Amino acid sequence: MDVEFRFHRALRGYLAATAGHLGVGLESCTVDLDLPTSAYLAVNRRLPEFPDRDLALLWDEVHGWAAAIETHSGEDLIVVSYLDTTTATPPPQRVARFLQDLCAGRSGLGRPDPPGLRVAGDHAVLARDLDAACE
Repeated sequence: MDVEFRFHRALRGYLAATAGHLGVGLESCTVDLDLPTSAYLAVNRRLPEFPDRDLALLWDEVHGWAAAIETHSGEDLIVVSYLDTTTATPPPQRVARFLQDLCAGRSGLGRPDPPGLRVAGDHAVLARDLDAACE
């Protein structure tokens, strides 16, 4: 099977599983397949520190997951915390717990700076990691 096809399928499955744990559907997600591959996942929650700002989760193959708030001016999102993990593909339940902790005002699973978890590319390995995270 073609590596990129397997990778796209694995990424879609991982994002669907993560969205499901967050109580939203895959339609809340957009994907950018350029290098580094990244995704945007809209969530129906807000942070206590920013009650008037929409919240989203961002994922990319280098830094993993981050929580970001929307701006009112149409500028780039503002990252408020990165999931503190050693892999770009943590289990969807861990991503959901990260968001739950942030929304409750706890930051135990977060970090302020982006972790360098992997180098972009090698989608054969990343597809395997995405599939494993959903098992």
